[in-house]
Amino acid sequence: MRLTDADYADFDVRLAAHDAFLRSRYPGERGGRQPIHTVYVAADRLDGFREWGALALKAMDEHEFPWDGADIRGKLQHEPIEDLRVDFEDGYGVRDDAQEDAAVRKAASTLAAGPRPPFVGVRIKSLEAATRRRALRTLDLFLSSYQDTFHITLPKVSGVDQVSAMVALLERLETAYGLAAGTLRFEIQVELPAAILAADGTATVARLIGAAGERCVGLHYGTYDYSAAAGVAAAYQAMDHPVADHAKAVMQVAAAQTGVRLSDGSTNVLPVGSRDEVRAAWELHHRLVRRSLERGFYQGWDLHPAQLPTRYAATYAFFSDGRDAAVTRLRRYLDRQESGIADEPATARALAGYLLRGLDCGALTDAGFPRSDLAAFI
Repeated sequence: MRLTDADYADFDVRLAAHDAFLRSRYPGERGGRQPIHTVYVAADRLDGFREWGALALKAMDEHEFPWDGADIRGKLQHEPIEDLRVDFEDGYGVRDDAQEDAAVRKAASTLAAGPRPPFVGVRIKSLEAATRRRALRTLDLFLSSYQDTFHITLPKVSGVDQVSAMVALLERLETAYGLAAGTLRFEIQVELPAAILAADGTATVARLIGAAGERCVGLHYGTYDYSAAAGVAAAYQAMDHPVADHAKAVMQVAAAQTGVRLSDGSTNVLPVGSRDEVRAAWELHHRLVRRSLERGFYQGWDLHPAQLPTRYAATYAFFSDGRDAAVTRLRRYLDRQESGIADEPATARALAGYLLRGLDCGALTDAGFPRSDLAAFI
């Protein structure tokens, strides 16, 4: 051996800055539960969100739900919505200040009164010039009445400056309302091609994550705004269009190991109308939810109560179908048993994460290992 202690120390010094960068930028998966969906409800229709579970069950009964609904009926009765987003943007539209102010106060009061889903938040208008002042006013007014934990969705982000401005806004609001630094966090909606590829050819989305620091908790794909901006004809705009797959692949790589979570978008083909129309919409939604899960997008948007049954049916099947194989592979890895699959440590952590997600959403009641062991292994 020719290397000395001084040599070891020298390389520690050489790589110290990069070590610090890795710890800061790539801390690994964020701990805690991730909701499997976000339900967007326009602010002026918020009162109805507590009826979504009953409406979903009614749709299942009226249209003869084609998948096994035994496990999901309980979910629809006690926790039909995992993540609720009060929408002051596209779903709400443009109103005068007096109307939106009243809607903000009522939304804050409705959420504060409870009961409410385990995760809640608001989608403000964008920070583009035309809607900037209204976005700031809405968030300020909401905070004046509601200071429990919530997330903010920032739509139509097109560049780093908007994210930096959002960070400055949240810092200012925390100071104004006496909140601890870092309390307010937000999701970036990727609805414009400029959020994926900058004018200089760089991957904008990676820079957005860097500009947000620890305040960014998620990247949400906006199916229809993005597809339209990319020139896709309306009839072909969909979650599984190649334009969508490209954008989401870039998002996935940029967010990997940063702790920023991913959410797919929505389908606007709603399960309403005749029995055949509802069943066709259900088939589409079920397929798209399963497709997203298989590609590592564990969250998506739902826009209608009758989409909840297929959200849960597809999600529960995804985890229950793979439960036994995942348990066997993880157990063999931990026990160092030979098998037909040579799993790496990273894959073993993915197996544990898969089982933990199944427990979190209610798809699994027994994951083969204690929850605490799975969480610690990840």
